[in-house]
Amino acid sequence: MIRPGRRRVDLPAPDAARRSGAADGGAAGRPGGGAGRPRRPEPLPLREELQLVSRRSVTLVVAAGLLAVLLLVAVLVPLPYAVQRPGPTVNTLGEVDGEPLITVEDVRTYPTSGELRLTTVAVAGGPGFEVTAVDVLVGWLSGKEVVLPRDAVFPEGRTREQIDQEAGAQMTSSQTNATVAALEELDYDVPMVLTVASAAPGSGAEGVLLRDDVITSIQPPGREVTQVQSFSDLAAVLAATAPGTTVTVGVERGGREERVEVVTMAPPPQQPTLEGADAPEGSLLGVVLEPDVELPVEVNFDIDKIGGPSAGTMFALGIIDTLTPGEMTGGQDIAGTGTMNLAGEVGAIGGIRQKLIGARRDGAEWFLAPLRNCDEVVDHVPDGLQVVAVTTIEEARHAVEVIGEGDGASLPSCASAR
Repeated sequence: MIRPGRRRVDLPAPDAARRSGAADGGAAGRPGGGAGRPRRPEPLPLREELQLVSRRSVTLVVAAGLLAVLLLVAVLVPLPYAVQRPGPTVNTLGEVDGEPLITVEDVRTYPTSGELRLTTVAVAGGPGFEVTAVDVLVGWLSGKEVVLPRDAVFPEGRTREQIDQEAGAQMTSSQTNATVAALEELDYDVPMVLTVASAAPGSGAEGVLLRDDVITSIQPPGREVTQVQSFSDLAAVLAATAPGTTVTVGVERGGREERVEVVTMAPPPQQPTLEGADAPEGSLLGVVLEPDVELPVEVNFDIDKIGGPSAGTMFALGIIDTLTPGEMTGGQDIAGTGTMNLAGEVGAIGGIRQKLIGARRDGAEWFLAPLRNCDEVVDHVPDGLQVVAVTTIEEARHAVEVIGEGDGASLPSCASAR
C-alpha cells in the first residue's frame, strides 16, 4: 500500500563500483567509499600517450611507403608479357595523307567506291615498348585484348630495330606477292626469275639444288619440258605431279645450263578446304625460292608504320578493283586479312580476334578471313559483322563481287566451312 505523501520510485541497480566499494577501501555509504560515483580510468602518463601516438604514426608511414613502392612497381617495372589489342584499319581503295594508297602506272585504272580495309593488331611488350603490371591487368580484364608470354610474340634476343626491319621486309614481300597474284588473276603475264635460296633438310633437293641456282625448266617423267618463266609455271607442273616422283629440273648454275634429278616431296599438312572444294594435290621441290619479278605494270603502295605480311590479300583485292571496270564492292564496307603467296593462296595470320573487333569498330560489315583461322573466329564475331572464309585470291575476289551484288549471305562462313 502506498501511503499518502510518498511516491514509489524505481532506482537503478547499483553499479559495480558501488557494490565493490568496501574492496576499494570503504563500505557502501561510508564517506570516501565512492558510493554513488563511478570510477574513472586513470589517465595515462604523458610519456606513454606520446609513445602510443608515435607507434601509430610510424605504422601509417610504413604502410603508405609500401603502398607507394607497390604502385611504382606496377607502373614502372616491365613484365615479360605482350599485350595485343585492335589496331587501325586502312582502306586500300582510299588515300593516305591525300595520296592514293595504291597507284598503278602505264595502264588504265577505274574509279571505285566502297572500302576494302586491311586490318592490323597493335602489340605492346616487345623491346622498347615494355608493359607493366597495370597493362597486363587491363589486358586480362578487357574483352578486346589478349595477354601472351613475350617470347610467343617477339623472338628472344631481337632488338627493336631488327624487329622493325623484319616487319618492313615482310610488308614489302607481301606487296610483291599481292601484285603478282592480282595481275595473274587478271590474266597478265608476270615473268620472273626463281633463284634457290635453300633446300629443305632431308628433301630430295638437298645437295642437288644449290643456293643461287636459277630454275629454268621442269620435266616430269613422260611429259614435255615446261619452261619456267613464272612461279605459276612451276606450281602448275608440281600440282599435277605425285610426291616421290623424280623430275628433271633445268638450272642455270655459275653461268652454265645444267639438268639435275630431284625427287619431289609431299606438301606439309594440307590446308583445310571449303565444303565442296577439291583437296590440294601435287608435290613440292623442297626448296625456298627468291623471286625476281618483272612486273608488266608499275604498282606502288603509299603506306608506312605498318609491317608484317598479313595485308597481302587486301592489297591484291585493292589492285584488282583498281584495274577492274565498275565497283567491285558495290559500295560495301569490307575488311579482311590474310597473307598472300605467289600462287595466290591465302594464308593464316595472328591476332584474328583483335582484327575482327577493329574492323567492326571502324564500320565494316563484312570480313574476309583465312579458312585456317576459322577455329579462332567462331564464337568471337562482333555483332553486326559477317565473316566469309577464303583460301585463294580467286575466292576472295568472288566473295567481294557477291557481297557487292547484295548476295553475301550465300557465301561460306567460318562456322559452315570449318
